[in-house]
Amino acid sequence: MAASAAARTIIENCAIATVDANDTEYASGYVVVAGNRIESIGAGKAPEGLDNVVRRIDGTGHLVTPGLVNTHHHFYQWITRGLATDHNLFNWLVALYPTWARIDEAMVKAAAQGSLAMMARGGVTTAMDHHYVFPKGSGDLSGAVIGAASDMGVRFTLARGSMDRSEKDGGLPPDFAVETLEGALTATEETVRKHHDASFDAMTQVAVAPCSPFSVSTELMKQGAELARRLGVRLHTHGSETVEEEQFCKELFGMGPTDYFESTGWLGSDVWMAHCVHMNDSDIAAFARTGTGVAHCPSSNARLAAGIARVPDMLKAGVPVGLGVDGTASNESGELHTELRNALLINRLGAHREAALNARQALRLGTYGGAQVLGRADQIGSLEAGKLADLVMWKIDGLGHSTIADPVTAIVFGAAAPVTLSLVNGKPVVEDNRLITVDEDAIARDARAEAQRLARIVAQG
Repeated sequence: MAASAAARTIIENCAIATVDANDTEYASGYVVVAGNRIESIGAGKAPEGLDNVVRRIDGTGHLVTPGLVNTHHHFYQWITRGLATDHNLFNWLVALYPTWARIDEAMVKAAAQGSLAMMARGGVTTAMDHHYVFPKGSGDLSGAVIGAASDMGVRFTLARGSMDRSEKDGGLPPDFAVETLEGALTATEETVRKHHDASFDAMTQVAVAPCSPFSVSTELMKQGAELARRLGVRLHTHGSETVEEEQFCKELFGMGPTDYFESTGWLGSDVWMAHCVHMNDSDIAAFARTGTGVAHCPSSNARLAAGIARVPDMLKAGVPVGLGVDGTASNESGELHTELRNALLINRLGAHREAALNARQALRLGTYGGAQVLGRADQIGSLEAGKLADLVMWKIDGLGHSTIADPVTAIVFGAAAPVTLSLVNGKPVVEDNRLITVDEDAIARDARAEAQRLARIVAQG
């Protein structure tokens, strides 16, 4: 559709943080959306004489930013929140794998709806799910997750995960919870071919995502990387999350996680890793040299006592870094906008102290940084003419924020700001802090019912 014929939405009288290359901001400005693109943005009032304006929004008392981009999550964990709350990563996995190994399609759909709803209501416009548990006979789990994102109207990347190293092979998952090497590769390729959209305004993309070094064979890592590059899609896995993982890699492979990843073809500008907490200078340099991205998950890292990732050092070296919620069994809130604040605060407990991150760096991690990590920085992550119309209006004139003069400081340092409007691909998903594409109350009821059903199945053995 030509821009002149596209339906236009105008937002004006709002503060704007574009998160473009120059961190351009406007104390009072406008955004014009035409169809699914940002047509123009600037200071003052919107241009006069625009035709086909279907909606004009007064943004007084609001900050407009790019939509938040989540770079790591496990949706299915929405129905196992609040368990194993005093465990480190390995003990937590051992405690929960027997429960996760009993999920089915109905459970995964309800969990995906809950996870997506919580994020979308809090300003996420691009979501990501790393799903790697595929019990035999559990149904179409990838289809359930993709369908939930489509119904909600959120832009989405499915990282089709896999595991083939079970307890009998020295891994953590139960034997019945993993796939074979051949089965995992075949199913992953089928998912990519069926669901991946490589177009500029794609709503659904798929990545190849073996779970982690301690749940995946070396052959699956190597062949997974080869598969992804043959199909032209991105690669994702967990990396360097805990001290125990580093010890595991050294004992099993004779090298640390980063060297192991490089030996299996898992460093590159088409790769991003979750966590990367325990990285030395050499590891960070390798990520910077190869353009390998990082999904920083501060709340989950704290919940599982994993440690503090060296985010300031990664950014200084040029490593692409985005934010992730991680699974809601290790971050029960399930919200990404709280990760802006937590990323800043937790990193200030590290070596760089008060100089670690500032408010604008935190916002960049949650927007443009996430777009970089997902390989979509040309399309989303900043407010610029020609980019996709994924944006959020944060209400900052209410009780929680009205006395903080700087709008970006308000949404990062302050309480989680209400979302008055969220647009994805130019279409409203949230209005007045409420999802409009789905029934929040029905999602809550369904997710609770499926969580209870899973608990009964586990209790019955």
